[in-house]
Amino acid sequence: MYMTIKTILISVPFVLAGWITTLALATITSDEAPAYMVLLPSQHLLLNLRDDTEIFATSMISVTLTSDANGFVSYLYKNGAWLVLPAGLAGCLSPP
Repeated sequence: MYMTIKTILISVPFVLAGWITTLALATITSDEAPAYMVLLPSQHLLLNLRDDTEIFATSMISVTLTSDANGFVSYLYKNGAWLVLPAGLAGCLSPP
């Protein structure tokens, strides 16, 4: 029993890192998400948003943005975002 709990506790950070990496790679390769969450956005990024960018939500550690422009994710990275994740997706378990 102890080894099982220890194994689970050790594997959880790796599973989370893999999940975040998968989401980040999917975001880079596709502009299909309805919105994007930028973790720890820089002041430079926030002051230089495109005119067609909408802010959906903000928190102390993130801002959620959307834009219809092509290449929006690469624009975010070029202007100081260090991690952009998809937001507003229905997910795997959503009803049809």
